[in-house]
Amino acid sequence: MAFLFVRQVLLGLAGLSAGAVTAAGVFAFITAIGLVQRLAAKTGTAHRISWYEDCFILGGTLGNLVYLYPFPLPGGLVFCGLVGMAYGVFVGCLIMSLAETLDAFPVLCRRLKLSEGMGLLVLSLALGKSLGSIFYFLQGLQGG
Repeated sequence: MAFLFVRQVLLGLAGLSAGAVTAAGVFAFITAIGLVQRLAAKTGTAHRISWYEDCFILGGTLGNLVYLYPFPLPGGLVFCGLVGMAYGVFVGCLIMSLAETLDAFPVLCRRLKLSEGMGLLVLSLALGKSLGSIFYFLQGLQGG
């Protein structure tokens, strides 16, 4: 009996440690590519950088709690759509920040010999991703 208790405690500590290391890695990645600073600079709200950091931490914590302890959220499909859009904005910002860090778009524009229209290229990628997500979401609702 004592062995099972010790085993459960050790497994719990191992899981908690693995989760902490993974979360630290994700937040280190977000910090390394400068996502928070880039968002603050693009929106002209650099004086509220601590608010951005608090929101990232709170979002990560709440996301983990919802994942671990699923509970019904009020609002139905409307709220679900808003949360999905927030996830999409976050993932889009993360991808764009990573792409800017790796200088992927300038290389692509040089290879395609684009001198103008980088904004349209980014817009078309975002619209394509959004329309594809909407199509997938609607098919998932209808197809069961």
